[in-house]
Order: sequence, then structure tokens, then C-alpha cells
Amino acid sequence: MRNVLPSQAGLLVSGVYYTYTTQKDPESDMLVHVQNENARGTGYIFRETDDWSGLSGNTISKSLDIAPIDISYWGRGSIEVEGEGTVTDASVIYGYQFDPCFDPQSNPNCPGYQDPFVIELTEVEVVDPLDDNLVQDELDRKSNLKSQEEDEKERSRKEKLEKLEKVDKQLEDLEVLLGTINTTELKAMAVLRHTQLQNLATIPTSYYGSIDGGTYPEALVLKDGKLPSNRRGLRQGMAQQLLHQELVNLQYAK
Repeated sequence: MRNVLPSQAGLLVSGVYYTYTTQKDPESDMLVHVQNENARGTGYIFRETDDWSGLSGNTISKSLDIAPIDISYWGRGSIEVEGEGTVTDASVIYGYQFDPCFDPQSNPNCPGYQDPFVIELTEVEVVDPLDDNLVQDELDRKSNLKSQEEDEKERSRKEKLEKLEKVDKQLEDLEVLLGTINTTELKAMAVLRHTQLQNLATIPTSYYGSIDGGTYPEALVLKDGKLPSNRRGLRQGMAQQLLHQELVNLQYAK
């Protein structure tokens, strides 16, 4: 049938027209079957029988309307003679039409048509990322790091306060030892100096920089080459030197 009907999908055979001529003895029995095998099953998808028994040979033409049947069911066609006689000048013509609903999407009225503009919503499972063990572990790790940093800052602050208290204690001891040192003034200087050092992002270059030096001649000439000792200045200078050294040590202490 592939040489008889178009191979286009969606065709429906809806009619059969045939004609032939018989040659026979009028007294003999003869049956002529015009038929097509069922290509997707057993038996025949179409079969029309003409009874020529007791008739003379003649020509017959028939046009049969049938319910539309998909082309894929139409198998090999044939004309079969049962009895005595022959068939000549046979011709079989098939009427067919295109199935408008072969593709259901070609027409909204076709069975199985689905509106392409209708979106079928499906339920989506929402997963909370905080429920993931790896994510939660990472959050815990960052929280622990932050807590450790805060503890380190607090420990550093306490250490600086303890060192400052030690400086205050040393100043008090110097006041007792020297007797002429103004403890209140030294405390204010120490606190101010300590605050200034804490506010510095880096160590000023004046603490470690170098200045090109040279030789400066003496401008003052002493008669005997000696200056009288100033015991008051010596005590104050010693106290200031000790305070300065403590502040420097505090700055570089870890």
C-alpha cells in the first residue's frame, strides 16, 4: 500500500472504489473478494465480496464509503477469486482525507489539545540553607573566630591596664624615694602619653629614625672646666628618664 497511498502521516482512508470484469460460465459458481489485510493485526481491515454464481461474466464498478481508518492499518491489497472464472481489467482506488486532529495541538477542538499558555505549577520544596550541616558548621566556625578575636582584644586591653598600673606604682615609689617629684603631674603625663601611643596606628618614625650628626664646637668657656652639680636637677632628670623608659617598654610589650 506504500506505493498506492501517500506516506504522509495523519491520512485516513474513507472510501474504496473498484471495477473489474469477470469471464465465466453462467452455470458455474464464483465469488470475488476485494480486500486489504490488517497491517496492525490479523484478518482484514477491508473486504467486499461479489457473488457471481449463476451469472454470466460482466463488468462491475462499486463505490463504497467507509468509516475513516488510519492509513497505518491498511496492509497488502488483493482481489481473490473463489470458484470457477477469472477477473480482468481490475482497478482499485482509495479515497482518503487528512486527519485534522492527528496532531492534537493543531486545533484547540481536537481531543488531547493542551493550551500552550497554561503553565502547570508544581510544588517546589523550599530548603532552608541553615538546615545544611556544612553551612551550619561554617557559621559556627566564624562565630567562634569572632568570639576569640573579642576575647583577645579584651585580654590585650587588660594587659595594658595592668602595665599602666605598674607604671603608676613605680612613680609612687619614685616619689617616696626622691621626695620632690610631683606624683600627680607625672600620672597625668603617663596617662596622656599612654593614650597617645594607643591611638597611633603605627610607631612614629621619631622612635627609630636617625638624624645626621656632626661636631659642634663649644661656645661656652668655663674658667676651671667644671660645672657645679645640681642635685635637684639630677633627681628630676632621673625620674623623667625612668618614666620615659617604662613608657617605651610598654609600647613594645606584647
